Amino acid sequence: MLFPVQKILRIGAVKILNSLGVIDYISFGSELGEIESLDEIANILYKEPKEFSNLITKELKSGNSYPKAREIALNRFLVNSKYSEILNNPNNILGIEYLKSLKNHKSKIKPITIKRDYSDYNSKLVKKGFASATAIRTMIQDKKNVHYVVPYESYELLDECIKNNKIISDLSVFEKEIIYTLRKMSISEIANLPDVSEGLENKIKSAVNKCNTLKELISNVKSKRYTQSRIQRILLYALLNISQKDINSSKRINPYIRVLGFNKNGKHIISEIATKNPKINIIVSVNKFIQNSNSIALKNMLSKDIFATNVYTLGYKNDSIANLDYTHKIIEI
Repeated sequence: MLFPVQKILRIGAVKILNSLGVIDYISFGSELGEIESLDEIANILYKEPKEFSNLITKELKSGNSYPKAREIALNRFLVNSKYSEILNNPNNILGIEYLKSLKNHKSKIKPITIKRDYSDYNSKLVKKGFASATAIRTMIQDKKNVHYVVPYESYELLDECIKNNKIISDLSVFEKEIIYTLRKMSISEIANLPDVSEGLENKIKSAVNKCNTLKELISNVKSKRYTQSRIQRILLYALLNISQKDINSSKRINPYIRVLGFNKNGKHIISEIATKNPKINIIVSVNKFIQNSNSIALKNMLSKDIFATNVYTLGYKNDSIANLDYTHKIIEI
């Protein structure tokens, strides 16, 4: 069975797929369309030779963020200009992380990469009817029609959400909620958020106490070492009440599978997974799972999911109803 890893949106994608017992191949997009160079880099990250590890440490001490330090270290370790181009692309980096994870789990799943054409990651240009997710979000923000850059079924769903004012176009929709949450938190509570280290909690607390907008807050906190992407993740962790303890707990257990919808083939796959590996928790009904499960860790993870949905709907202009995880029915196609 071939499974596109882009469909797994939670932490531990390979861990989940590896435990299912029915996935033979996974596919992911990259700018290359070939896997050998990506696999060579993944091997270095997996084995982490001492020379390479020392290079990372040196770059971190010079003030670079970890992603930048690792990129520079890899380029120096590999001594080949082609790798610099590979490492400059987020899709390639994501593919490398999947390959590394397959190695960590000693997985028998075979990876396949599909070349990304026409539209680069984060590009706002539309080429031959292809657009990146960034370009599509920008078009929606600018109230432009996206019907020619998404599949018809996706367009129908998007159009319905736009008409009903049930779409989140940007993180700034939750601007006041994020600022309020961080102002309410103590410095020690901020320090317990994932990705916060080396006194960053003090910088965040100082900035949030004098900023009125999200853009201003991020600008005051980000630096050469702390990238905008990292700061945005921290802001979301705060908003959703996700601590480092929660992250550590999620890594120690096999996550559940949330079934949101399926067609006839998907229904067969779910049945096959349940038969081959009965230890996998497959959630069809949130309410039933909460009533019947004995796992405190999984219930905690699910509570974060439910809370995230409740926060998300706060961004709707109409019908900001809570507890949709309990009331929305599974979509059958």
